[in-house]
Order: sequence, then structure tokens, then C-alpha cells
Amino acid sequence: MQVILIQAPLIWENPKLNRDYFEARINEIASAVDLIVLPEMFTSGFTMSPENVAETMQGETITWLKVLAKARNCAVTGSLVIKENGNFYNRLVFVFPSGAIQFYDKRHLFTLAGEDKVYTSGGQKIVVDYLGWKICPLICYDLRFPAFSRNSEDYDLLIYVASWPKNRTNAWDALLKARAIENMSYAIGVNRTGTDANGYEYIGHSQAVDFLGNYVLEPEESEGIFTVVLDKEKLLETRQKLGFLNDRDSFEIKNI
Repeated sequence: MQVILIQAPLIWENPKLNRDYFEARINEIASAVDLIVLPEMFTSGFTMSPENVAETMQGETITWLKVLAKARNCAVTGSLVIKENGNFYNRLVFVFPSGAIQFYDKRHLFTLAGEDKVYTSGGQKIVVDYLGWKICPLICYDLRFPAFSRNSEDYDLLIYVASWPKNRTNAWDALLKARAIENMSYAIGVNRTGTDANGYEYIGHSQAVDFLGNYVLEPEESEGIFTVVLDKEKLLETRQKLGFLNDRDSFEIKNI
């Protein structure tokens, strides 16, 4: 599977300009692609003022994503602010080329920034079936909680979309490798660059790690479009040879 990671300096609380930016960058991609991954809150930056940017599942960004996925004949994923039933969600959407959508609401809200005060937590992770791959998409702070991401579903690819600040980059790098190794899964992390309205700096470090902890794409610090090719046959062969997942613990995660 060919995956595009787009690492971008998001424009603060301006969905239209961010959509225009991503559309222009995606139009630069000449080759066929299976999946495009955008950062966390890709239409706004990591804002704690959701009322300024919130959309619905029938809003402009979702419509734009559907048109984009159909035109490129690929899936697109990333998170944005959604308002539903009076609540705000940091919602990751996975948009199929057909226009079908699966979504995941961020479970672990970043209390250090007060995300839990303005957003509603999601309950359960999802596993997306796409092109013969089982994909588990999660959001930023979820990376710090290995029990939630534990590979009890035999997924093949773990995705984290993020707004992860520069001063904690070492943790981002280390935890992405750990999640890949412990789950015997590919892991992709897509982070933003630039500086937000609160003065927080982001240096990206978007990357892809294989099921043994080796880089498929080493951490990138510049704004850009990065391509990785994932090999499911090699993944399955390694899992068969090294049956570590056969010895995993069984447990239940309770809703918050």
C-alpha cells in the first residue's frame, strides 16, 4: 500500500485556507496513491476554541474530503473539530474513495491544555478495513496509552495524527517505535510544523516505522509530502516467524 504523509504549517483557525493549502499540495502528487494522511485538527490547528471552527458531518470540510477522495481514487484521513448533539469532538475521519466514512473521536483528551474541558471524549477505537489492510487510526495524546492501542484486533497499520510540540519530540519518536514493536504493526505518525497562535512550536517528525521498529521513513522536520510503501506480505511473514502476538495478554478497557 502506498501512503502519503503531508506535514504542514497549519493556518490558525482558518478552515478554508487550510483546505486550499492541502488541496494545492495534493494536486502536486503525480503518482497514484492509496491513502493520504493529514495532521490532527488539520483545518484549524490545535485550538481550545472549538466554537470558532466547528463543522458538522455535512459541512464544507467533509464534503471537500469526499470530493477529494473520489477524484484521487484514494482514502483520506485526518482529524478536525466536529459539533454534534451540542458537543464538540476532536474527530478523526477516514474517508473512502466511495465517499463512505468511518470516524473515531479522540479518547485521551490532552488535559495539560484543557482539551477535556471543551471537547467530549470518544469511547472506543475503530479498525478500518481498506484494500485488504486493517488500519487503526488514533490521535496524538493517545500515543501515550499503550493499553488502548494494544493490537487485540490483529490490525496491520497504526496511524497517529498529531499536533505534537517540539519540546516533547523525543517522546514522540520513542513511543511511535514502541507502539510498532509491541503491536507487531506498521506505525505511521503525521505531525504538523510551524508555530501556532499560542506560541507553541512544531517540528513535525512525521515518520513510518515497521513491525520490528525499523524506519520505513525517518523523521522529517521540513514541511512536505512524503511517500511510504508498506508491504503486508512481509508483515505477515514476520508475524508467522515471530509469534509474539500469540502471547499477548487479554484485558478489557472500560469506557471513561
